[in-house]
Amino acid sequence: MSLVSDLLAGDHRALARTITNIENRTAGYRELVSELHEHTGTADVIGVTGSPGAGKSTLVDKLTRQYRDDDLTVGVLAIDPSSPFTGGSVLGDRIRMGSTTGDMDVFVRSMSARGRLGGLSTATADAVKALDAFGKDKIIIETVGAGQNEIDIVKTADTVAVLVPPGTGDDIQMLKAGIFEIGDVFVVNKADLSGADRIVKELREMIRTREDYTPERNGTTGIDRSIDRTATEWEPQVVETVASAGEGVGELVSVLQEHADYLADSGKRTERARRRYAEEITTHLREDLHRLTAREIDAQGGLDDLAAAVTRRETDPYTIVDELLAPIEECVEQRAERERAENEP
Repeated sequence: MSLVSDLLAGDHRALARTITNIENRTAGYRELVSELHEHTGTADVIGVTGSPGAGKSTLVDKLTRQYRDDDLTVGVLAIDPSSPFTGGSVLGDRIRMGSTTGDMDVFVRSMSARGRLGGLSTATADAVKALDAFGKDKIIIETVGAGQNEIDIVKTADTVAVLVPPGTGDDIQMLKAGIFEIGDVFVVNKADLSGADRIVKELREMIRTREDYTPERNGTTGIDRSIDRTATEWEPQVVETVASAGEGVGELVSVLQEHADYLADSGKRTERARRRYAEEITTHLREDLHRLTAREIDAQGGLDDLAAAVTRRETDPYTIVDELLAPIEECVEQRAERERAENEP
């Protein structure tokens, strides 16, 4: 594909067009992502998450500036709330990412959350692949800020930084409710405000007793990151920053790099990638099966007609599901029979 060739050659317009095709799910986008896949796997992917008002956009801007000072190229995906009118991103946070405006080695793109509570649409992972194939050294994903539901980032990022601002009163409780288990680095942003010392102290205490908050015990997310914790010696770090003034950003960059080095040295980077791809395959299968069954439902008169038949006691939900899946099961069984016949001596 000429678009892929142009992207791999460093054409920024090709990169922008590729991500547009990915986000809009334009015809042929799958083939596009498939072509790019073999060129991925070198970028460090950093997720920045936390509650609304934590200062994520400002911190991402300062991180980007620091990486550029270190002569590293950066791609930023800012996940914005979805517009109720177009379904696209509201573009609310781009105004706070202006320190590298005009720098061709920084690519910033807003993407819509598409209604996902976890803050990331399926297209986000594909956009990361496009930036990775393009050759970005660092890819930063800033999530939409959906509170404790914001856990999808762990399925895409290598390193997750969770921002916790002082002064809101319920941040630590929010972390206990779900986000705490996914953080590799905890950033107490706006550390110049009253209450920052207390937040830092509570975070460090919670890290010491982190086993009490693993997914197996609290059941909040279903994402098993505790395997990484118990099988390795990485201890989540707490970093204090004042992003608006650029304070603490250098230390944060160092800690993020320490974690990236740790993942590479321990082999956990590859292990996490395997789990992410397994999750991605499952997601794509679920979405494709949904489309296939939706098409079959339409062919049978629509969901309302099927539900009406159940209401009249002419059939039941299990029977309808069996009938809808029957063509798929038949195809799978026929393929299995052909494979058995081909393998018989």
